[in-house]
Amino acid sequence: MNNKYNNDIEQVSLSVCEPMAQWGGKWTEEKLDAFEKYVNAYLTIMNVYRDKYNWKLIYFDGFAGSGSRESKNKEEESNLLQDLFNEDSLAREELDLYKGAAERVLGIKQRGFDYYYFIDKDKESSEKLKELLSVFNNNKKIKYVNSDANEQVALLSKAMHEKRELAALVLLDPFGMQVDWNSIKLLKDTRTDLWILIPTGVIVNRLLDRKGELTYIDKLTSFFGKDEDFLRKYFYTIRQEKTLFGETEEIVEKVKQPIKKIAELYIDQLKEIFKFVTPSPLVLYNSRNTPIFHFACASNNENAIKIANEIIQKKQSL
Repeated sequence: MNNKYNNDIEQVSLSVCEPMAQWGGKWTEEKLDAFEKYVNAYLTIMNVYRDKYNWKLIYFDGFAGSGSRESKNKEEESNLLQDLFNEDSLAREELDLYKGAAERVLGIKQRGFDYYYFIDKDKESSEKLKELLSVFNNNKKIKYVNSDANEQVALLSKAMHEKRELAALVLLDPFGMQVDWNSIKLLKDTRTDLWILIPTGVIVNRLLDRKGELTYIDKLTSFFGKDEDFLRKYFYTIRQEKTLFGETEEIVEKVKQPIKKIAELYIDQLKEIFKFVTPSPLVLYNSRNTPIFHFACASNNENAIKIANEIIQKKQSL
């Protein structure tokens, strides 16, 4: 099986290299284009072996309705986003374009997944998504769940540990920091390919304030899976400075290139859970050419990451 499987992976890898002119668009389109290309490659390979080994394929979108901005549910995060808009670091029209990949995945023209799970905490967003996707209902097992993504990841993980024939492609792309690290840990030792959107520049970097006050430390620790002491040492340095009166005071300084450091830390954390992770995630920029997200892939299959890397490298070269 291994030799033929690897050969098939090679063929799919080659198909990733299409003309550069077919890539492009805003950051939302770049994310969706990359993910759709990966889903096609994933299904091409899995369709060769799924019947022989009785695999059941699951597509799991944890924030399917609208990116789960949750402005009504999380006042603190809503206020932070408003600050970002006021500073114009993220154009309003870019946020309005933000959406999940549901339409693209259901529209793929080859044998699809056995089960589709579209999760969204906001009931209205979930209902709108169901209406939007009603044209795809024929011959597809689709379930719309109005629930917290972390809770549903826990249920998915439990099912996959109990039924080893299950294989899942998981997309977690919230606009903010709704994904708890403990949820990611639950996917360890499962046949899961994970694509996750890391809000490196748009939110996390803002929570890591320059003075190291870390007002939102609970959010940061749950997001990274690291304690406050580690985060302070990782993102800040302390130097001693003499005052005019000869006294010594501590000066806290934030590390240089913090967005890059945020992405590196999250990738290192993913490596603790998955055997293979994209070393250089897809960097997504806003209209001011500021990095706002990193889009990363993690898997226990080395060939899956090879394909993901090819897709990312192709887009980054534009």
